[in-house]
Amino acid sequence: MFQNPEYLWNLEAGARLPASFLLPSLFCSIVIKWPQSFMNLPNSLTVLRIFLIPLLVVVLLTGRFPDREYWGFIVFVIAAVTDYLDGYLARKRKQVTTLGKLLDPIADKLLISAAFISLVELGIAPAWMVVIIVGREFAVTGLRSIASTEGFTIDASRLGKSKMASQVVCVSLLILGWRYPESSFNAAGIVFLWVVVVLATVSMVQYFRKFWSQIDESVKYRKRRAYRRPIQILRRRRKGLGALVNTGKAS
Repeated sequence: MFQNPEYLWNLEAGARLPASFLLPSLFCSIVIKWPQSFMNLPNSLTVLRIFLIPLLVVVLLTGRFPDREYWGFIVFVIAAVTDYLDGYLARKRKQVTTLGKLLDPIADKLLISAAFISLVELGIAPAWMVVIIVGREFAVTGLRSIASTEGFTIDASRLGKSKMASQVVCVSLLILGWRYPESSFNAAGIVFLWVVVVLATVSMVQYFRKFWSQIDESVKYRKRRAYRRPIQILRRRRKGLGALVNTGKAS
């Protein structure tokens, strides 16, 4: 199947087609033929982003695709565009769902983690910087999970959103720098990589502060309720006993 890397099999037609034709056709086919009765369009785009992640890793790391830097860049940009479109369409079409709220941050973190880990494997990005970036993503996910069990949410900050945009630009520049080593893409990508590390660190500190303040308020609220509950029960019993005594006197 991959003896000639310039061609891929078209399983439906049974013919061999160039990779440059098959990959865009595969993307369009998934988007157009997705069963809308099962899932709305914004959620479909989120799931598509998750499906594009293993394709991105295969394209970048296996070496079986001609011009893999070019196709890796295209796959990553398409996945990043779906990150913008799913939220925009969900708000515009009023299709914000619990599934979308759950899957969207997971898809974002999987995409960014897979892209940066692939760049480390290719020797493009320093491993210690990627560890900080990926570690921050998992730490924030853990904090949000704990917050959800405690009954409150931690909203994404503007700094966190800026971090996501800088990550997309950083990965894109580093892939283009790998494709064109004599250009300024690689140097610009390294600069953006430092920006991403700084933003990831600062935004993680912000998330920890928000989490600590809200979890502290949640604990204090539960303590106040636990203290007031016996008093409320005692007042109800006294009220009921008083009503019973008054009924006995009236009779």
